[in-house]
Amino acid sequence: MSFETPLPPYNASDPYATFVNSSCFDLLLIEMVPLASRLAEESAAKRGAVLSNVDEEEESEIAFRKLDSIGYRVGQGLVERFSRDRPRFNDTLDMIKFLCKDMWTLVFKKQIDNLKTNHRGVYVLTDNTFRPLARMSMSSSSEAVLRAQPFLWFPCGVIRGALSSMGINATVQAETSELPAATFQIKTIAPQL
Repeated sequence: MSFETPLPPYNASDPYATFVNSSCFDLLLIEMVPLASRLAEESAAKRGAVLSNVDEEEESEIAFRKLDSIGYRVGQGLVERFSRDRPRFNDTLDMIKFLCKDMWTLVFKKQIDNLKTNHRGVYVLTDNTFRPLARMSMSSSSEAVLRAQPFLWFPCGVIRGALSSMGINATVQAETSELPAATFQIKTIAPQL
């Protein structure tokens, strides 16, 4: 439980509301990537009797799928919980704005710094001080950027799950060129007719 005063979009009269200290959340996010990597290694080791040379790329793909699927479920749950008292969204841009303002504040304690769109289903969200990357440091900048990429997989899943819960099928890609900034590119997928 946290002693921090809740900010909107929290509903203080919600009897089921619980709050977690932000440092606990930071530690959880820090530990999720090594856990997913260990699980991927164990999965590869189980198949190691059949495949003796499992490459690092396959383990990375397994870890990505695990983190993305966890984030997907978290994103769905957050939207189900915190958008129920809001009026229905009019269009996709309103949903993306909800994601950038309300939900990002809920999860990362700040709003997205920049939102760009081409009005054809592509949205670029930029967070210049992304909290999970804020405490990272390495001897070289290129090594830090390379090591930071797995820490963006969970937030990609959160975004994808949130959009899915609001009825938008999308792909989400994340990248960082300089720590602690992160850029998320959302491409909406038109429904198949």
